[in-house]
Amino acid sequence: MLNSASRLYGAAARARRAWYARHPEATRRLRRPVISVGNVAVGGSGKTPVVARLARMLLEAGERPSVLSRGYARRRSEDGVTVVSDGCSVLADVDRAGDEPLMLARALPAVPVLVGADRYLGGVLAERRFGCTVHLLDDGFQHFALARDLDLVIVSPEDVERPVTLPAGRLREPLDAARAAHALIVAGTREEETAAVAAKVGVEKVFRLRRSLGRARLAEPVRDLLTPAEGTRVLAVAAVARPQGFFTALAVEGWTLAGQMAFADHHRFTQADVHRVLAALHDARAGMVVTTEKDLVRLQPLEPLPFPVAVVPLEVSIEPEDEFRAWVLDRLRASVRN
Repeated sequence: MLNSASRLYGAAARARRAWYARHPEATRRLRRPVISVGNVAVGGSGKTPVVARLARMLLEAGERPSVLSRGYARRRSEDGVTVVSDGCSVLADVDRAGDEPLMLARALPAVPVLVGADRYLGGVLAERRFGCTVHLLDDGFQHFALARDLDLVIVSPEDVERPVTLPAGRLREPLDAARAAHALIVAGTREEETAAVAAKVGVEKVFRLRRSLGRARLAEPVRDLLTPAEGTRVLAVAAVARPQGFFTALAVEGWTLAGQMAFADHHRFTQADVHRVLAALHDARAGMVVTTEKDLVRLQPLEPLPFPVAVVPLEVSIEPEDEFRAWVLDRLRASVRN
């Protein structure tokens, strides 16, 4: 039954992409270039950290980037565009922004972040009000309504090894859709495996995504950075697409995990959840909770929390870094000339 549903889903996704290819008038183009960061699979690929890395890279190059997002899992969806950040201040809470846009707004204080179903309207506002010179389209590979000048698609070995569409698999559309990308960013591989994954997909330009955990900090109040060597037993809590990856990375970094609690991706924490976490903390004889930046934005509305929380950021690099930077900036400048 699931396999039949997956075939139908894949056929529908393929037909949708083909329809937009035949009807270019259905796609609108902004005045400034658009760089899309997306994938062909659901959840956990690292799109949001890659968007943040690109934004910092563009700022360093003298550009004025914006981030355009749908704002997935918002509780208060508004008509039009919600300005999460104007590049100076954060203007929306997690209910209006969504967890990932709010996380980006906090991590990128100089970058306007806008959410809404119509990313074109967000881009127009970013250009007119904030003077943005380039747009980063978060999770944009399937957003055909907006033209993009550069399509970056993140893939993992799992996507290639089991290329099955929803609901039996993880793919949003058939794997060969990734051939429309200008470049692949391959995650979760050793260096020697990266080219092999790209060859199976059929994209020539390829880069490698390296992920690591950054230095932890206490969430409230903000104190000095923490290190695993301090030896505190911790309870790891995550509501992300692949929580086990976060838990494993913590252990590899030297954290003493006394317990783990996983929730569904984008889960909105409640006071009942806080009580469950507190009980688990006591049962595990742990001294603090360790969580992700994305989870922190969904925990903070419940503050004050009855336990200390350490936040461990996910950091990414796209390798080879110098080549990636030069390639993106060259493509960007070429699109401006054209």
